[in-house]
Amino acid sequence: MFSRLSRIATFALAVPLAGCLDVPHPFSDPGAEARKLALSPPPARLDVPVPPESLLDNARAGTWAQAMTRALLDQGVPAVAQPVRPGDWWLKMSAVSTGGQIVPRYAVMTPQGKLRGTQDGDPIAAQAWSEGTTTVLDGSARQVAPALVSMLTGIQADMMNHDPHSLMHRPAKIYFKGVSGAPGDGNHSLANAFVNSIRDPQDILQNSAKSADYTVYTTVRMSPAPQGANANPQQHIEIVWHVADPHGTEAGAATQLHDVDAHSLDGAWGETADAAAQEAAAGVRQIITNYSGRANAPLPPSGAPRPAAPSAG
Repeated sequence: MFSRLSRIATFALAVPLAGCLDVPHPFSDPGAEARKLALSPPPARLDVPVPPESLLDNARAGTWAQAMTRALLDQGVPAVAQPVRPGDWWLKMSAVSTGGQIVPRYAVMTPQGKLRGTQDGDPIAAQAWSEGTTTVLDGSARQVAPALVSMLTGIQADMMNHDPHSLMHRPAKIYFKGVSGAPGDGNHSLANAFVNSIRDPQDILQNSAKSADYTVYTTVRMSPAPQGANANPQQHIEIVWHVADPHGTEAGAATQLHDVDAHSLDGAWGETADAAAQEAAAGVRQIITNYSGRANAPLPPSGAPRPAAPSAG
């Protein structure tokens, strides 16, 4: 499919190990296995041909196509400035004149040439548009790119919604490889606590990597830290909960960082393991949700009312 929308988020939770969530840029190619989650998925490419109805000369129309491609690439969309190729989804661009202004128009087209969604850009003064400077065309492209990303995400979600085997209609299958590098009983305690925390209606654990949608593995690293209050020796602990897709590509990583009294975790972790695992389980669920797109709102068919676009923030 086009991509897998995932938003970068940061968690600052009131637990012994404060955490942050690190996930990849939106609209990266999810790979062949993930593309099977949608029926007749489009390739991981969106063609952006030179628009013949741009109210620009051919050279400036080409500049507009290049500007739009750059803007989409910056949003993580695998766009390519090229003529439409068989089997590709593509972006049809045009411009209309109204009241002394030019309105750029965009339409996402299926490989069969059917309209799937439309979006207008902000109006631009006719004189400025006809001059077709890089500044004007780049600005127009960057203004509309987030709305096009939202549209493409909705198209992907609609395809998943129509596929009974997608993660919109079944739990994600997770293989947990365990924890390594922790002092004391941390490897065992963290693993057990995570297993108890991760299960919910959206996610199930399995004992094999075979047919798993995601694999989770955890690394712990201890290092010296500056002395704490009363000159107490400290250690810095970093726990990283990696989430990988079936091809081993990292879908995201929930990272927990904290300074603790030196050697305080050399024995039993106890409640520290429980708190860290509960936070990590929430982060792993969010990574899977973002990477899979299972919570994204489907885009209605062309012509049907669209839900309100999310506000920028």
